[in-house]
Amino acid sequence: MNTKHKNRWQDSSVKIFATLIAILLLFSACGTPKRMVVAESKTMPLWYANPPKSTTSTLYATGEGESREEAIANALSAMASTLSVSISSQFKTKNVVQEGVIESVQTTSTNEVQSDVQKIRISHYEVAQTEEFGFKKYLVLVQSEKKKLFESLQKELEQKFSLAQTKETSNGLKQLSIYKEQKVLLQSVPNMLTVMSVLNESFDGSKYIKKLKEFDERYAELLSSISFHIESDGESQNLKAPIQKGLSAKNFTLKESSGKNHFKIKLTSQIEQASSYGFTLARCAIQITTKDPNGAIVGSNKLNITGQSTQGYAIAKENIAIKLNEMIKKEGIAKVLGLEL
Repeated sequence: MNTKHKNRWQDSSVKIFATLIAILLLFSACGTPKRMVVAESKTMPLWYANPPKSTTSTLYATGEGESREEAIANALSAMASTLSVSISSQFKTKNVVQEGVIESVQTTSTNEVQSDVQKIRISHYEVAQTEEFGFKKYLVLVQSEKKKLFESLQKELEQKFSLAQTKETSNGLKQLSIYKEQKVLLQSVPNMLTVMSVLNESFDGSKYIKKLKEFDERYAELLSSISFHIESDGESQNLKAPIQKGLSAKNFTLKESSGKNHFKIKLTSQIEQASSYGFTLARCAIQITTKDPNGAIVGSNKLNITGQSTQGYAIAKENIAIKLNEMIKKEGIAKVLGLEL
């Protein structure tokens, strides 16, 4: 065998040998059993699986969430639910001696209170236990001493009434707006009193109920003292009715009068007639101005409304009033007038 043929044979043998080795390695890899990696399951902590029960002095609740903060928030919501159950139980005890319609009314009232209790902020609590149980999963146990929770709610009540009594102004409309803000601030008071009576059976909330009643009386008295009178130019005559309707819906008095809480609303309009695609258009630019008894402007607004009709210009003008009425329903009379009501 000459050298040339010998080298070719050697190269071929090497290639065949390398191929056989590769095939053997491939089958060897395929035949090797794969190891299964099993994540070790965590045991639910006992304090979460079997949490302590609330006692006469302490409330307990658990919660979970994607973060520690969310878990705490859910636990506090659960704690509020336990208060709701206690309240419901008390109401049902009272209902035992009731029958018929009265019992139905009280049961409905109980359900409403339960729902509103969920909105009450539990500001005094301690995080007794916390654990990161898995990816984006936190577990917590919170506790609150009934006495301290009661005291925190009582402090919050005092702050609410203190804020409601510090803002006074000589402008009737401005004062009414302030009262409305304060009514929102105080709307949780009845349910707070209910919760406090559950936390402390000796608690007497009559002084707070009295304060709430006095505040409501001041608001009602101020509202009844405020009156409006609407004036308009010739083009705005048909716009008075929607404004009157919107004010009446808010329980305002409409009359010609005088006094520190009487306000005048002036309506002026500029209307242009046009036509488009078989419709008659009435393009109206409306100026609304409200003045106090001293003639000072307390509110104003400009509106652009286009009325339309296939039955002529007069009907198109009436359509302006219809659209103004719809605007008041949607946006509110206060926004249309540019006032704080």
